[in-house]
Amino acid sequence: MSVFASLVEQLADLLRPLFGLSAAAAAIIAFTALVRLLVHPLSRAAARGQKARAALQPRIAKLRRKHGKNPEKLQKAVMELHAEEKVSPLSGCLPSLLQLPAFFLLYHLFSSGSIGGEPNALLTHQLLDAPLGGRWADALADGGAFGGAGVVYLGLFAVVAVVAYFSYRLSRRMTEASAGTPGAGADPQVPGAAAMGGVMKVMPFMSFFTLVTVAVVPLAAALYVVTSTTWSVIERSVLYR
Repeated sequence: MSVFASLVEQLADLLRPLFGLSAAAAAIIAFTALVRLLVHPLSRAAARGQKARAALQPRIAKLRRKHGKNPEKLQKAVMELHAEEKVSPLSGCLPSLLQLPAFFLLYHLFSSGSIGGEPNALLTHQLLDAPLGGRWADALADGGAFGGAGVVYLGLFAVVAVVAYFSYRLSRRMTEASAGTPGAGADPQVPGAAAMGGVMKVMPFMSFFTLVTVAVVPLAAALYVVTSTTWSVIERSVLYR
């Protein structure tokens, strides 16, 4: 963590002329954007995979009619179809999974009082009046919801609410479009498809869970979550149009 802490400090030093005391917060946002750029090729692949899976649904429906009385043969035929078209039913999960290490790294970095045996200097950084290592409960205890730190969190909650609303609309539109495809839906003959179908049902509501995350994690990790969620909505609106 000491190496990563040093990188954040150096990036904050570069951004200080523009952002002043909030330079470390700007560095975290820049770090989040870099992570999202790195996984963007996978996001594009996931979008292509979802479109490809939707295109396969009419052919899968034909296989169901042909092998409906022989589940084993139907499963084999569906798996062969996916392999032939090089379509993975779980490819859409990779971009989200690969971002988790970055989130947990920030979480631990701004939850630790010391790094490498030295006091954690990153905990002295702030976003306006809110310490990057603080939480919403700390802001409520120190000035209340409308105190200096509390207002920062209210601003984050407002951003998350707006992003969650647009994410909800986008996810519902994608789910309805998938449901409108002949033969669409979670195919029980595809390994992992039942789980994916469950994810698709709750996906329209997942962005609202970000409100809970922002409230309980250190502000630095909350910034990562808010930035990444905002990026996701913009990215999905472009890739899945």
